[in-house]
Amino acid sequence: MNIALRAAVAAAAFSFSIAGFEVVGAAADPAVVYDSGGKFDKSFNEAAYNGIEKFKQETGTGYQDFEVQTDAQREQAFRRFAQKGADPIVGVGFSQETAIKKVAAEFPDTHFVIIDSVVDLPNVQSIVFKEHEGSFLVGMLAAMASKSAKVGFIGGMDIPLIRRFECGYEQGAKYANKDVAVTQNMTGTTGAAWNDPTKGGELAKGQFDQGVDVIFAAAGGTGMGVYQAAKDNGKLAIGVDSNQNYVQPGTMLTSMMKRVDVAVYETAKAAKDGTWKAGIIELGLAQAGVDWALDDNNKSLISAEMKEKVDAAKADIISGKIKVHDYMADNACTY
Repeated sequence: MNIALRAAVAAAAFSFSIAGFEVVGAAADPAVVYDSGGKFDKSFNEAAYNGIEKFKQETGTGYQDFEVQTDAQREQAFRRFAQKGADPIVGVGFSQETAIKKVAAEFPDTHFVIIDSVVDLPNVQSIVFKEHEGSFLVGMLAAMASKSAKVGFIGGMDIPLIRRFECGYEQGAKYANKDVAVTQNMTGTTGAAWNDPTKGGELAKGQFDQGVDVIFAAAGGTGMGVYQAAKDNGKLAIGVDSNQNYVQPGTMLTSMMKRVDVAVYETAKAAKDGTWKAGIIELGLAQAGVDWALDDNNKSLISAEMKEKVDAAKADIISGKIKVHDYMADNACTY
């Protein structure tokens, strides 16, 4: 096969893979590009999926979506959606930053949205969250629930964003019990760290062997292994992004909810209503962008005293009485 023919076959193959994404609406409808781990990761990506599904159900407007398998597909997916006239085009995750920055500049009349990063262009809306605030609250719950005064954290990819979760969690745990010990591990340094439940389970078992009895996992699909290990060892775990209390009822102490679903729903609805605006949107406790989850699956694990103390701390964070240090402000967990 000559070089030209090979190139044509490769182009056709990619065109087919992009054309094979789920298309449930017209070209001008919203589009979502999910990050590594897939849209059904029961966590970050799935929250985005739930948000666009809610938009579809409430407005009757369809959407298109694509699950990134390789880094090379990011830019091509955004460009393909833009060429088809999709609007807005939502990139889920900080890893989409480079692709959006390039493609948004090429299509200045198309609205783009990035979640968990900032792209400074007049047609890009950047949605970021105060994960440290929500993590502070679940850190308090971990420390109050712990019988050993040893709690753990398992992150996915070792990046400042995940360090922000860990630092907030540590601050909350120490706020509830100044003598609590916090052990932390990161799963890896590449995108594969978001989808390695086996490694998650191994890291959790290692922490349990050191006396840890509650672990907060901020690791995407890797967290599934942490939750299973907690169940198998009779320990507690804390979910992330979506309400994951249902995953292992009786094992899940709570979940730190990061309302990516609300962000995706609101940005799609604003575009449809004609009220969409570029710029930075920051969502914390005050904006109901982060929170902790209490439902029938974990209510037996949360005492009235625990809830009262966490609710009081939440109010104090919103009012500014408690200031939770943001790791990403100085790349340090100082408090």
